[in-house]
Amino acid sequence: MSTIFSNRVFGCVIVKSVNSNYNADFTHQPRTLPDGTVYATDKALKYTVRNYLKKAYPDDKVFYFKTFSEELQPRTLDENYEQYFGVYPKEKDAQLRRTVAKNLFECIDVRLFGGTYAGKTNLSIHGPLQITHGVNRYVEGIIYSEQIMSPFRNPGEKSADSTMSTLGTQSKLKEGHYVHGLSLNPHNISDLIKLSGGQTITDDDITKVKKALTQGATLYDSAAKAGTENELMLWVQLKPESMLVLPSFVELISVDADRVIHLEKVTEILERPTVSKHIEKIELYYDKTATQIAGAPTNATILELNQ
Repeated sequence: MSTIFSNRVFGCVIVKSVNSNYNADFTHQPRTLPDGTVYATDKALKYTVRNYLKKAYPDDKVFYFKTFSEELQPRTLDENYEQYFGVYPKEKDAQLRRTVAKNLFECIDVRLFGGTYAGKTNLSIHGPLQITHGVNRYVEGIIYSEQIMSPFRNPGEKSADSTMSTLGTQSKLKEGHYVHGLSLNPHNISDLIKLSGGQTITDDDITKVKKALTQGATLYDSAAKAGTENELMLWVQLKPESMLVLPSFVELISVDADRVIHLEKVTEILERPTVSKHIEKIELYYDKTATQIAGAPTNATILELNQ
């Protein structure tokens, strides 16, 4: 049986997007901040993680992921619960919440990300693994649009164009390097685990989520996201007893015009004696052939993205 994982972790994930649309808004444009900076929500990266876990580990339960009924309709929250755990429990109030919580902790995505359950009962689980919005740290953020043609005409069109195939528009980012910050605190769910008797995070869970964080975006290769792939992950694991708090790495990382990823500011913090004494290990995942790094931590273990 896998051992309990109790270390706190800080780090980041970088997703490269070239002539692609990693995370669109509801106008189908790459998302931008008010100042024009391109960004992606935390949900975009979490989706790639859940998708990877579901495909790579089919025996593991992934709860917060769209599934369909026999009528090809997305299931409701309670329907999804019954799909995984059978008939909804008949208990009342506190016992019902404990039963639902215990069952939800059987799902790897709930153990990692937590979740809000607002069905026949209400639960809020503060997830141990927190992921920030991904901000494009490349020197450019050029968005362009192009017309595409459908092979079908629009039957509702009354003009002469009704005899023509319909045209559409798709928007993409010329190039971006999205930096998502991450932090992991397994103790976030400790109280709920004790009260419900549920399963906590294990070393096996961490092995799986590392693979998902380094390969999930590349695996999810839809038409809009072709050209979006994992580029780097920095994993800074603290000693079990450490209470050290580190800043977000997002604003400390930059990508220059030559596509070199600069980690000097992060390394400066990690190599301070007051910080380094708290660190158990540093892992840096990237493809040496495709990615150039400047200023990597000297004591980091370099690992392949696709190992």
